[in-house]
Order: sequence, then C-alpha cells, then structure tokens
Amino acid sequence: MSNPIVSVAIPGDIVHVDRDKYGNILVIDDRKHRILSFDSVFEQSKIVRAAPNLPVHEYNRAMLLPVAFREPQHVTVLGLGGGVLAHGLHKLLPKSEIQVFELREKVAEIARKWFGLPNSNRLQVTIQDARLAVDNLPEASTDMILTDLYSADKMSPAQAQRQFIKACSRALTSTGWLALNYHKMPEANGNLVRELRRQFPLLLVFRSKTNNWVIYGSKQGFSNVKIDSSRCAELEKRLPIGWAKLRKKLEVMELREARRPSLPCSDPVSGPA
Repeated sequence: MSNPIVSVAIPGDIVHVDRDKYGNILVIDDRKHRILSFDSVFEQSKIVRAAPNLPVHEYNRAMLLPVAFREPQHVTVLGLGGGVLAHGLHKLLPKSEIQVFELREKVAEIARKWFGLPNSNRLQVTIQDARLAVDNLPEASTDMILTDLYSADKMSPAQAQRQFIKACSRALTSTGWLALNYHKMPEANGNLVRELRRQFPLLLVFRSKTNNWVIYGSKQGFSNVKIDSSRCAELEKRLPIGWAKLRKKLEVMELREARRPSLPCSDPVSGPA
C-alpha cells in the first residue's frame, strides 16, 4: 500500500508514515519528543525520546494514579497508541503482568519500532477490538483497567456505553480500579455516570491541563482507600512523573457511603466535584 502525502499541523518533522483501513498513522519528531498522530492535528501519544517510558501528557500520567492506592498484580490496558501507558506500567510495576488490547496491528508495530515498547513476557499485546476484549475477559481476572480509546478525532463511543462499564466492572477483582480518559466531563445525571455509580462505591475525577477528564472507579468504598506521601515518594523513584502533584488534583466525584472520612494522607483528596 502506498503511503499518502500528508501535511502536518503538529510542529515537527514526519519521520514515518503508514496507513491501514482505518486511516493514516504518523510518527512526528520535534526537538526532544516523539509523537504519534492519526490525523496530523491531534497527538495520540507523546514521549521524550531520551526516556520513552515517561508519559508526557498530564492525562496519561494521571491515568496511572490508581497504582498509588494499590499495587496491582495484573493490569489491562485498552488502546495501545504509542504504548505510553503500557511502557510506563512495565517500568513502574516490575512484578506485574500487563495485557494490552489494540484494534490496529500497524499501531502495535509502530509502538515497538518507533516508541520503544518493550518486548517482554510480562507485556502482552493482543490485536482485538477493545469492546469485544472486555466482554470476553474472565470475571475478577484483572486488578486494574485503563481505557484510552480514541480514533483520529474523537473518543470511541464504547467508553460512554453502560454495557462497557458493566463489562469492565465484572472483569475487575474485588479491590480493582477502572480509569477512563474522557475528552469532556460526562453529564452528572446521564446514563454513563449513573452506571458508574451503580458499579463503583467510590468515583474520583482528575481534570488535566488540556481539559481531559480522567474518571476513576474503585470497587472498594472510601474508607478502604488509603494514600500517603511515602507511597508517592516510592513511586516517584520508580517512574518520575510528579506523583504528589498529580495526587493533589484528585477530587471525589461520587460515593455511596453516607459519611466520608478524611483520607489518611498529608494532602487529602478534594471533596465532591
């Protein structure tokens, strides 16, 4: 298949172009970063070339925050992109198994060749539609699900569907966490938030500098969720992404408990958004 001629709105030089039935796949380099884009306008993934395991976008970093609450044995990532989340998790959790589902085989190839995604027995990438993958996950089979499903210019509708949330909840262990990246905050009384309330005793939210909203669902209630400064300091040594600063931006979105005790940490999570 011949590669198309493309113009670039993202500053930098195109170093690789590919194409599949879903459209273009571009790799763009600026002075120190490498960027994956599907349309040359929006950045799907961004890394520092000298440290490819470090996520650049704040919302990507924020999606890792559940690790501050609990060390997972198994993590499921829906949507590979340039492998930013998967690579970060691989570095951050040296004893954990990481399962990634990606729709586009060429995207997976580019993540390995151009973004340094590790070849590791602990990191498995499966080419499959994430919606089908979640439906087929065994019950209580994973400790954490991170979902970041986007096409060239929009979020996958799957992330806003009640059935998708139910399937994620079913696949999580009793202490599991779900993190979803949304391009805008869902309606407070819409079907999506109502389903999240039904499935998760505690919901947290993080608003990024780019107005992405990361919503977290915990299978445990507020009183069982603990975070402290020493944990953030430990994680910062493993993966320096500013854990303490990210933690301070967490807010409680919804919880089903009648009373909300304070979190035992020096910088408590903020109240309901």
